[in-house]
Amino acid sequence: MDDMDLPLPDVEIESVSPDELKDRIDAGEDVTLLDARMESEYEEWRIDGENVESINVPYFEFLDDEIDDDVLAQIPDDREITVLCAKGGSSEYVAGTLKERGYDVDHLEEGMNGWARIYERVEVERYDGAGTLYQYQRPSSGCLGYLLVDGDEAAVIDPLRAFADRYLEDADELDAGLTYAVDTHIHADHISGVRDLADEGVEGVIPEAAVDRGVTYADEMTLAADGDEFRVGSATIETVSTPGHTSGMTSYLIDGSLLATGDGLFVESVARPDLEEGDEGAEDAARQLYESLQERVLTLPDDTLIGGAHFGGSAEPADDGTYTAPVGQLEGEMDALTMDEDEFVELILSDMPPRPANYEDIIRTNLGQRETDDEEAFELELGPNNCAASQESLAGD
Repeated sequence: MDDMDLPLPDVEIESVSPDELKDRIDAGEDVTLLDARMESEYEEWRIDGENVESINVPYFEFLDDEIDDDVLAQIPDDREITVLCAKGGSSEYVAGTLKERGYDVDHLEEGMNGWARIYERVEVERYDGAGTLYQYQRPSSGCLGYLLVDGDEAAVIDPLRAFADRYLEDADELDAGLTYAVDTHIHADHISGVRDLADEGVEGVIPEAAVDRGVTYADEMTLAADGDEFRVGSATIETVSTPGHTSGMTSYLIDGSLLATGDGLFVESVARPDLEEGDEGAEDAARQLYESLQERVLTLPDDTLIGGAHFGGSAEPADDGTYTAPVGQLEGEMDALTMDEDEFVELILSDMPPRPANYEDIIRTNLGQRETDDEEAFELELGPNNCAASQESLAGD
């Protein structure tokens, strides 16, 4: 309902860009948000933070000339309020009605859709391999990706379709050409950008083990098998098979320094095992995940950095602002990594969050079995990723 043609009150409404709002939140400024979306949308996905107060009052409560006193009582009148909605239309209307009543308000440009377009590149300072490694962060959904640059070559791991142009632009800015676009697995929460980058002349790489799920474009890709290596300048990206989250889940060891684990291991949790075969196959997949973690990940040197494809709301960034951590630290903090197999399986099957929104359509799109234009692709992946096995952090448990 956000694109309704609502009449705007005759007052000037200031707006704040998504980047400006995030800067305020990151700076520790106290922020009060009035979210005018429907309650169901708000409960599923919203902007949170330690210094963020979020209030949900749906826009239709403000449509009458006389707004109910109980509605206004929910809205603080002693501080600045930023009103937001899905696309920025109804939030401007609500902000106007409140400003007419003396409230100090602005509204978020493009709403949650604008928030979902924030995509930041942060250097992984503890990376000690060849070249420079960056982590991409999408705060709206917790999606993470990686850009390795060495000399005049670059590779991106787990690119998003919505930002395909961004990787090419960033590589160019860093005086490099994008050589590889690599996926760790068939994603269930966002649309991959590997095929879009392949259309631009970048070599697309997908796990060989994922092809049997029904990938329709395998002939157009380089298939990565366990032990395969890809050179980026003088750096090496080694393929490490780590099934469990999916049967084709594959990690990539970047010049012996950081393991890009996809959705196998995160800095605060481990993967959920039910997105490929559902509840019926979840236990077997969980046991496969346990074996991958114990034999392929935890056997790495303790100082090897772990970098997942997602971070959850309970994840804490490292000092450099990236969601990375040494494998030895995670093993010390996360009891799940030192449990026996049966305990591990019981734990990760016990508290899985709801499956990602639209995950079946997203999987079919990423397999190439469903055609999706750019606008629909963006809409499909809005919301939280929910790819971890736990609602809360398992680190420090």
